[in-house]
Amino acid sequence: MSFNSNDARFMARAIQLAQKGWYTTRSNPRVGCVLVQIINQETQIIGEGWHQKPGLAHAEVNAIDNARENGHEVKGATAYVTLEPCSHFGKTPPCAQGLIDAGVSRVVCAMTDPNPQVSGRGMKMLREAGISVSSGLMEQEAKNLNLGFIKRMTKGLPRVVAKTAVSIDGRTAMASGESQWITGPEARAQVQRLRAQSGAVITGSGTVLFDNPSMNVRSTEFTGNPYFEQPIRVIIDSKHQIQPDASIFKSDGKCWLVSASQRELQISNDANVNLELHQVVKSQDGFVDLEAVLRELGSHGVNDVLIEAGSELLGAFLQRSLVDELQVFMAPKLLGSAARAMANLPFESMSQAINLEFKDVRQVGQDVKLTYNRVD
Repeated sequence: MSFNSNDARFMARAIQLAQKGWYTTRSNPRVGCVLVQIINQETQIIGEGWHQKPGLAHAEVNAIDNARENGHEVKGATAYVTLEPCSHFGKTPPCAQGLIDAGVSRVVCAMTDPNPQVSGRGMKMLREAGISVSSGLMEQEAKNLNLGFIKRMTKGLPRVVAKTAVSIDGRTAMASGESQWITGPEARAQVQRLRAQSGAVITGSGTVLFDNPSMNVRSTEFTGNPYFEQPIRVIIDSKHQIQPDASIFKSDGKCWLVSASQRELQISNDANVNLELHQVVKSQDGFVDLEAVLRELGSHGVNDVLIEAGSELLGAFLQRSLVDELQVFMAPKLLGSAARAMANLPFESMSQAINLEFKDVRQVGQDVKLTYNRVD
């Protein structure tokens, strides 16, 4: 299918619109839609929309409403959508039917929906209604909007990003466990963004005991958005070390306390936290099965997971090839040979080394951010 320069321009705008839901769509995909009509022999945008939050209208419906609010006729228009319009009833009616009812004449999709409930059915519904449908325009850019959603739909697992802060000599904490603060304020602000875009943040009992963090999103850039929800904070506590007075239980949002055996934890009634105790199967080493934790999160609609953990838990995720992207914030400090390594990886030969693919490097304040992808 061939596309012209106008097609690319309008799809690029739809992708920009989808990005507006980057921190709020959570379990749903980020989707943008542009409606175009020929007015006075000139192709013009008549309506724009994006998906804001699960349960609210999808991008296509918002674009149709926007066009009508602006006094435009939608019948005969072309719709540019970053993701195939849905064909099933979920929390909202199917968007494919909405486009049919509105009378659009052409739909251009960037990519097919990986959701098996949709996958091709939306485009089929549109074609059967006599609408011209094409797909594949700016497909990779559209996929980059929803890497976590795509992975969850195809593999049942969320996409996992691991973040760590290290010194130049690759250390994350002093031997005592002291680690605040290795990196500067600019790097910590970026971590707030990483948390905000994630459906869940995973940490371990060691981090909670040593640092007593809240692990929530505090920046008003995000908390001031009425559609924003705090990510689920997930604590891996195989040894039942966490106590109910931990700071992580004193902030708004959900908390999961995960262990491989049943336990109880009584949180004070004045805490705002919504605590859930989760028991998952043991792995061969007797600890929590980390893949089982990710599958549990995936079954609850979590697309993107951020790992902020110490060397033990980070090393365990890396050894099991469960990390899709590793972000390393390197500070201009030397912590010394007695300090703790970035990840506990008890390798003895080069054949055990974990290979990563370099993706990006940039300066963040006085620190350097290095980004790597997993090599499949």
